[in-house]
Amino acid sequence: MRILILAAVAVLAGPSFAQAPPAEPTPATRAMAAGYKALMVCGALKNAEAAGGSRTVESVEANELVGIYPELDALVREMPAEVGSHSVSVRWDETLPPRTALFERGHGCSIMPVGWTGRGPERAHGRPPARPRPLIEAAPRGDAAALGAVVARALDEGYGSGTNTTGVVILQDGRLVAEHYAPDFGPDVPQRTWSVAKSLAGTVIGAAVQRGEVDVNAPAAIADWSRERDPRGAITLDNLMRMASGLTSDFAGNRTDALYFGGVGVDEQATTWPLIAAPGSRFRYANNDILLAILGIAPTFGEHPPAELFRTLGMLDTVAETDWRGNYVLSSQVWSTARDLARFGQLYVDDGVVDGERILPEDWRDYVSRPSGPQPNGEQGYGATFWLFDKSEGIPADAISANGNRGQYVVIVPSRNIVIVRRGEDPAGKRFDFIAFTRDVLAALD
Repeated sequence: MRILILAAVAVLAGPSFAQAPPAEPTPATRAMAAGYKALMVCGALKNAEAAGGSRTVESVEANELVGIYPELDALVREMPAEVGSHSVSVRWDETLPPRTALFERGHGCSIMPVGWTGRGPERAHGRPPARPRPLIEAAPRGDAAALGAVVARALDEGYGSGTNTTGVVILQDGRLVAEHYAPDFGPDVPQRTWSVAKSLAGTVIGAAVQRGEVDVNAPAAIADWSRERDPRGAITLDNLMRMASGLTSDFAGNRTDALYFGGVGVDEQATTWPLIAAPGSRFRYANNDILLAILGIAPTFGEHPPAELFRTLGMLDTVAETDWRGNYVLSSQVWSTARDLARFGQLYVDDGVVDGERILPEDWRDYVSRPSGPQPNGEQGYGATFWLFDKSEGIPADAISANGNRGQYVVIVPSRNIVIVRRGEDPAGKRFDFIAFTRDVLAALD
């Protein structure tokens, strides 16, 4: 009888009642899933090893590879990773070669293009880098018990059900007043920064401005736009840093999967998008804008690569990775520890000065913190590669943040001399309320 009733319901409901079987993944989707897994496993394992930490494939699968893009999630889980001394490979097709990410100490991992058949060089590990100066620990000024409770709440899904906080580091007056990690993570375990890298990119640009090599108000130096009458030649570095290029973005964020995990080069793809709005007239958050900004200052990297800035800041466990053609993917593909990101935040608390040396222009903090032109909808405004707290009660107006996918946050509060770092591996759809977390931390340190 139950079977008959269900059949009757199906007839009454009409064709929409029955669900079509899921479509078979296309070869392109399978290749992308394999590239995603190869690059993420390579980055997590090899960058941790280089930093003196340790990860396992099982840990990466349980953290970084949970709750990713829906079309890739199941595929990534079923594809095994083969870990070599300087590479990670993932097979995705019975006839074509596996997707491979190659590792080089100091440069991290790069995903090779689909169909790549090289064995790869035996990349020398080289001399291990010097260990960073330790952060000086101190008791917090404020309510230590309240601060401990806030951090414990963050680690226990208290700021979002289903979220996965992997680390918290808090600096006050340049001193370490809180540091806690989830199992499998720790002070020597870098994680992918995702879009926190955009704010790192803005800082790399600021250092170039301080050296007199770059003018943010000049047109971005993109060779493919230099042809006569190409309207994209009017796009300035400032437009790109403010997500106001006017270039096509198929959806917010413009995931750029082919570039991130498919093996396409930055210089092959990011330069090809056409204009659909006047530069400076529209806010559209897009990876391509930052990729293009960094491509525009690439000539400065011969003498001053990003690693030079990281060394100056003591961020010795931070690696800016490139595509296989050597272009920096500084919109997302940086691996860093929570402590290193705290050092990055402290640079802005100290107004761009490290050990008495000015690294950023005197007005750079004001520049990146200043909204100019079109603004995003939502709970935060946007400056130049940094998010603003101009809409948040209980948080000082000068606070800024670097935000990244899966719950990466670096909150900088210059007026309070505080830096808050939260690392996470939040699955898609599980949001950590970092504004409430920031407000609670500041209240505890009041």
